[in-house]
Amino acid sequence: MGVDLRKEVLRLLKEDEEFRLAVTGLLGIDEILKAIKSLQEQMVKLQEQVAKQGEAILALQRSHEKLVASITALGYRYGIYTEDVFRDAIKYLIEDLLKAYEVRRWTYYDNEGVVFGYPSVIDVDVLIRDNEHILIEYKASIDRGDVAELAREGILYERVNKVKPKLLIIGPVVRKRALELAKALNIEVRATEVME
Repeated sequence: MGVDLRKEVLRLLKEDEEFRLAVTGLLGIDEILKAIKSLQEQMVKLQEQVAKQGEAILALQRSHEKLVASITALGYRYGIYTEDVFRDAIKYLIEDLLKAYEVRRWTYYDNEGVVFGYPSVIDVDVLIRDNEHILIEYKASIDRGDVAELAREGILYERVNKVKPKLLIIGPVVRKRALELAKALNIEVRATEVME
């Protein structure tokens, strides 16, 4: 008889919705189901909030990238302008005031890629007095790459002209790591400020 009662209860749970609801109410399952449903709704709201925050973060990130790009572009423009003005000022000081050096622009097609690793045209200012040749570069901000480039230009100049030049790099700002490399490569640096 107990087996038949069990079968009947199981059949009613499967087939009779009213019976099923009465049993769940007696067992407190309906409260658990309501709590689960409430948690599901809260999860959906939380996911929506996270999605909105994610969109805000992505928008902020895009704005930041645009700002960085604008600042970088401005820096390039400013740097080029500064280099030209600085070059003209140095040329004026050396040619017109000191009258000690002749200033030349050395332009050479580096077909072996000594300076940049691929064939390219090299332009560098050269100060010449008697047998002394000084390759000089002007930069708005001197970094290690600038120092290394000048060193390779010196190697190329010596190969082509059979004269070992002194190397000088000038700019308002030099990075500390560039200054260390310049000392190691015996390159003179003239800058007003050293940055990290």
